[in-house]
Amino acid sequence: MAARRSRPDAPPRRGIAVTGKGIVIREAHFPGRAPIEAYGNGGFRFADMSHRGSLMCLPSGIHGWEPADPLVLTVADFDKLLAEAGKVEILLVGMGRDLRPLPAALRAALKAAGIASDPMSTGAAVRTYNVLLAEERAVAAALIAVD
Repeated sequence: MAARRSRPDAPPRRGIAVTGKGIVIREAHFPGRAPIEAYGNGGFRFADMSHRGSLMCLPSGIHGWEPADPLVLTVADFDKLLAEAGKVEILLVGMGRDLRPLPAALRAALKAAGIASDPMSTGAAVRTYNVLLAEERAVAAALIAVD
């Protein structure tokens, strides 16, 4: 796995894949839906893999996600989610260890897209995501990694 971004202007995390044509660098992405098996130590485990950093779990798969400022989420941090808004009814936002409200502009953008949002601690978001995923609900999760 690539190192964590240390600056908001750093490029997004990339994964390395070895193919018959050599090494290919691409964005971290798991093309499927899977429950989160564990979280902590700055990352997550899912589908018998581990990922260091934050995640966005969407209908299109599980993506590495690095908001510009995890303490102040913006609409731009959720562009990938909003592109799939028609497939999502509820968004769970794991805010880290502490619960913080979503900014008003973000709540308004999600509501306009027809997505209910629920901020909570990352641990609570992981547990709720797994239950709703098992129920085959139209759920997405944005999970900020915790140490």
